[in-house]
Amino acid sequence: MSELKTNKISTNDQNNVAIDNALGLKSYTTAQRDGLTSVAGDIIYNSDIDLPEYYDGSSWTALANPVISRIDYLIIAGGGTGGNGEVNLANGGGGGAGGYRSSWNNETSGGGQSSESTLTTIQTGTNYSISVGAGGVSTNYQSGSDSFFKHAATGIDITSKGGGTGGGWSSVAAGTGGSGGGGGTPVNSSGGAALTSPVVHGYAGGSTESGNPYRGGGGGGAGEAGNTDGQSAGGDGLASTITGSSVVRGGGGGAGGDGSLNPAGEGGGANGVTYASGSHPAHATANTGGGGGGGASRAYNKNGSSGGSGVIILRYPNGYSITFGTGVVGTESATGSDKYAVITGGTGTVSWS
Repeated sequence: MSELKTNKISTNDQNNVAIDNALGLKSYTTAQRDGLTSVAGDIIYNSDIDLPEYYDGSSWTALANPVISRIDYLIIAGGGTGGNGEVNLANGGGGGAGGYRSSWNNETSGGGQSSESTLTTIQTGTNYSISVGAGGVSTNYQSGSDSFFKHAATGIDITSKGGGTGGGWSSVAAGTGGSGGGGGTPVNSSGGAALTSPVVHGYAGGSTESGNPYRGGGGGGAGEAGNTDGQSAGGDGLASTITGSSVVRGGGGGAGGDGSLNPAGEGGGANGVTYASGSHPAHATANTGGGGGGGASRAYNKNGSSGGSGVIILRYPNGYSITFGTGVVGTESATGSDKYAVITGGTGTVSWS
């Protein structure tokens, strides 16, 4: 039986009941609330969303659109294409990884940057713009496309820049990007720079080996520059535990060459091809933002490989649920006391309730 306890009840001039102190509603978590036997008109305080809710006879509704206390993110753009190999011993540079931005658990962002700030102003019932960047397409010397999470009215704009294309023959220079593409041979041998605006997203691509025009530069990765692990090697990516387990993403592509296979950076980048290979190099891994591998001269297929598409991962308290708008491909899962959404493609909106 419910009880009403009071020290004093009085009436005012209009014969209404007056309460001197603040009214304290009974507090429940969402799980506890859902276990109640409720009738229309019941009101409780939901401690998971820090707002009072009322029951309309079929569902619970907050008395205002709550602001979610925290949303953390990992936003990775698409990786750049590996450069094409051509005649005269020209080998393509590795593609740069897509920009890498993270706010989760003090983990490092791309380019050696500190973890970014957790979002604390995201409101339920509001649409936020979102896009997952595609990887650059093989043979086209394409940079990867940007990934972003935005809301113009409140000034939220977290954009990761697409990775730069690897350089190649016919005066194609290595591209700048979230991470820069590797230099191709034998011309335009410098690696592409990593963009620094609005923030640093990754590392520069490696340059052609000095004195040896047959080995191109590896694409830059989120965690290190191209060529760091050896000439023509792609730069490594970064590990994140935002989904509850450690996953490495954002590796740069290996350059094409005339020697042994040139490795990609750890984290989804693609290996470069060599002239002795009988098949096209594998493309970078989807949803990692990895850079494509460079093509080699005299190979059966001289084209560089495609960059990997990006990914957006959002983590928030489990009292909320995400809705994916038309055209947005994603899933929602739980880990511990949180939920996380993995968005693998599309451009549109997301919202929370």
